[in-house]
Amino acid sequence: MNETLLDETVPGGGHASLIVKRGQLLRVTDVRGGANVSMLLFNAAEKSERLNLPDTLKCQHTAKLTKGHCLYSDMGRVLAAIVADTCGWHDSLAGVSDAAEVREKYGQGRYQELRNAFYRNGTDNLLVELGKWGLGIADLLMTLNLFSRVDVTDTGAMKLVEGNSKAGDYIELYAPMNTLVVLTAIQHPLDPNPEYAPKPVKLALRAADPQVAEICRTSCDENARGFINTERFFL
Repeated sequence: MNETLLDETVPGGGHASLIVKRGQLLRVTDVRGGANVSMLLFNAAEKSERLNLPDTLKCQHTAKLTKGHCLYSDMGRVLAAIVADTCGWHDSLAGVSDAAEVREKYGQGRYQELRNAFYRNGTDNLLVELGKWGLGIADLLMTLNLFSRVDVTDTGAMKLVEGNSKAGDYIELYAPMNTLVVLTAIQHPLDPNPEYAPKPVKLALRAADPQVAEICRTSCDENARGFINTERFFL
């Protein structure tokens, strides 16, 4: 087992960002069960290149992201590969909460009364982290919601499936390129819970053997090409 380079907990309502270097593996763990992590991905060397969820789903013929799938940039490169997943489904459709939605759903929850327990929202949390890397509102585009499953009816209605993630569930993301990860541990915008109660998650980072990503590289022809495109970036 390779040495753990980072081991920290993001509290419920908290946010974080880091560069997962080429050849490193980021494990995100749902500590208590029922967590949601809204995540953005960027090419750390050229941040105009970022996660493209429509291409990610289209080229792999799925809306159910789990082990064996890749997360693609808008340049056809693999920002991260899902090499392990005990949860089994991660939402790519529903986006992230904003201040108005949180206020309408949970009430004011102001800092003046609650201090550090004030009600946060995904949009503002992600903007705080984006600002640390010279990014802003124009860069807040497609978010992947880890640990959350959203089903879509025949009429197009979306519903969060409760109980999708249990305590201890985790997902492992292998980086075949230097990838900036921006995330917040915030409730899913479709969470039916009427109370503000975001759950904590744990982040663990370590080096990994590139062979760990073979399950993703070989899962479809498109992924094989995606890895080739990614490797060409480092020629």
